Amino acid sequence: MLKFVKGHMESIAGIEIYPILSLLIFFIFFVALFWWVFTAKRDYISTVERIPLETDNDQNS
Repeated sequence: MLKFVKGHMESIAGIEIYPILSLLIFFIFFVALFWWVFTAKRDYISTVERIPLETDNDQNS
């Protein structure tokens, strides 16, 4: 099965750019994610980390 797919992909002109683009998108996404995590404000992080522990009663009052 893989030989069929690989043989078919080799016949498509310009296909070699797609793995490079995929890697680039993956890398840029995670670099941006790490940048956001390290520059996030402490108040926002503390607010978001308490969300799962809140109950319905806490939200209504």
